[in-house]
Amino acid sequence: MAENRPLYLGPRLRRLRRELGLTQQAMADDLEISPSYVALLERNQRPVTADMLLRLARTYRLDIGDIASDEGEDYARRLNDVLRDPIFADIDLPALEVADLATSFPGVSEALLRLHQAYTREQQALAEQRAAGPGADENDPVREAQRFLAGHRNYFHALDTRAEELAAEIDKAGGPAAWLGTKGVRVRFLPPDVLMDSLRRFDRHNQQLLIADTLDGASRAFQIATHIAHTAMRSTIKQVLREESFSSRATATLLLRALAGYCAAALRMPYGKFARAAEQRGYDIDALCALFGVSFEQAAHRLTTLQRPGEERVGFFFIRLDEAGNVSKRLDGAGFPFAAHGGGCPLWSVHQVFRRPGEIMTQWLELPGGERFFSIARTVTAGVRGYGRPRVVRAVALACAAEEAGRLVYAAGTDPASAPTTPIGVTCRLCQRAACTARAVPPIGRDVLADDYLRTAQPYTFAES
Repeated sequence: MAENRPLYLGPRLRRLRRELGLTQQAMADDLEISPSYVALLERNQRPVTADMLLRLARTYRLDIGDIASDEGEDYARRLNDVLRDPIFADIDLPALEVADLATSFPGVSEALLRLHQAYTREQQALAEQRAAGPGADENDPVREAQRFLAGHRNYFHALDTRAEELAAEIDKAGGPAAWLGTKGVRVRFLPPDVLMDSLRRFDRHNQQLLIADTLDGASRAFQIATHIAHTAMRSTIKQVLREESFSSRATATLLLRALAGYCAAALRMPYGKFARAAEQRGYDIDALCALFGVSFEQAAHRLTTLQRPGEERVGFFFIRLDEAGNVSKRLDGAGFPFAAHGGGCPLWSVHQVFRRPGEIMTQWLELPGGERFFSIARTVTAGVRGYGRPRVVRAVALACAAEEAGRLVYAAGTDPASAPTTPIGVTCRLCQRAACTARAVPPIGRDVLADDYLRTAQPYTFAES
């Protein structure tokens, strides 16, 4: 019966065609068949006949034995090895059914093998992580703080509501410095060397808030707002933190600082006013900077927080990184899948803005799963001003779902459905795009093929399914 069994060579035929650099139409012309028949053969919807084997061997000068060698036995052996995994222990898997799957559906067999291989490698990675120490990642303060912010989608209703009330009080008093004056606090701007290179320091004895005079106007105002948040809003912040339990005091300290920054932004850009202005100005970040007297990064950061129930605006993902790709801030209000480990995708323009400092770069992005986003990226600088003073240059990016991009001035007049997109991955390890020339490492679950006769533009060649 084995001798009369149909021969399906779809994956091998497709691999052969690609190695020869042929389209389905070109192969069809060579073999004197229709392109649709080539497609059926490649999808294993038609068996390869003896006549077709001869045509392939004669046309492309191949050994017929190499073309027709039975991969079914190899697939069956590999599948049987995989199916011994304890996770399949309660499933009845007759050897005959496994053999039929391997022979008749090699593509499905290869998919299952890859999936199990990816699962195994993930288990190995987790094992290595645990070996590094108990809770090496789960209890890391930075990761834990990021998970807390992500869990709230970077919106804290109690903080925003209180900040809006306090901002109104401050406006009535004549501004932050005047409001602090009513509390007995004097604001002074001093040289950094007097402040021992601090940006902000509170002198409790003399009730003076000391700010570095080499900061720009937006940074000065933000430091004053941060002090107000740490004092006038401290009890509200701590109440938010008391609702959660953390693995270490370090996490609570990091979150106290992060939420004080959140409150400072809410004081400088009160929710209602900022949300209305953002919608009216088409989320033009430079325009928002001028309206509220804030920096590009401060306005971009604030845009990620506009998630008040009933008053939601465009959801944004925010990231800040340096020229080496190290991420120093990440906030998600858009459901953007960013890798917790490993580098990001170099095809994303956030990694390229360092070549064009101060210029906004826009980009339509498409992830391997088909999800589409619109990105805005630009460099920002931090540090005090003055000759010889160190200035740190970073890149920041905002990304929103493509279907919401039409509300942004940066994408006005462009149909998201037809916009040319850049295919990117979350990270190389999780991206299965074989044709990417920017790939750094192979993806999980793909076997790298060695080929002595072929060198592609891509750094790796993978086994076809």
